[in-house]
Amino acid sequence: MNNQQAYNAWSKTYDAVENKTRDVEARALRETVTGENLDILELGCGTGKNTVWLLEKAARLVAADFSAEMLAKARAKITDERAGFRQMDLREDWSFEENSFDLITCSLVLEHIEDLDFIFAEARRVLRPAGRFYIGELHPFKQYEGSKARFETGAGVFELECFTHHVSEYFAAAKKNGFRLIDLGEWFDEGAARASSVPRVLSLLFENAK
Repeated sequence: MNNQQAYNAWSKTYDAVENKTRDVEARALRETVTGENLDILELGCGTGKNTVWLLEKAARLVAADFSAEMLAKARAKITDERAGFRQMDLREDWSFEENSFDLITCSLVLEHIEDLDFIFAEARRVLRPAGRFYIGELHPFKQYEGSKARFETGAGVFELECFTHHVSEYFAAAKKNGFRLIDLGEWFDEGAARASSVPRVLSLLFENAK
């Protein structure tokens, strides 16, 4: 089972099963992203876990995912006419015109993408000048400990193919493609003792400097 097939299967239980990384990242997004009346591209919309909240800030929103079954769940939840849905593989050329969006959000996606440079290049192309690019990912410190995206199936736990990206890699890809850092956050589990635990989620907010 490849990652796309895995997310199709995971869609059946994704909303119902406890998922600390999903929930901490949702908190990071809500505390990091600001603005209103924005044209938004949401990468990795999944079942729509963040889409409803993003619509509060949107004039127009495109919710994208490479899993058809995840998208079907999102479409069933969201009937707002400002929202459109797109199945796409982020590793291939994005089919959007230049300068199309004010904000791109990318939630729990890039651990499945090996080439960060391509992602940042496409993000810069489709963002307007001074547009913002939010990234929320499983923190590399958690990856160093062996954490990765996984879910329970009838045959046991399935681990998805993941890549570890160090914080410096995000900065390098951003700098190469004309972004500047606006905000960096490290997000812990609720109630975690910060002195004795590592953060679960890394959030980064970049601005398109073109």
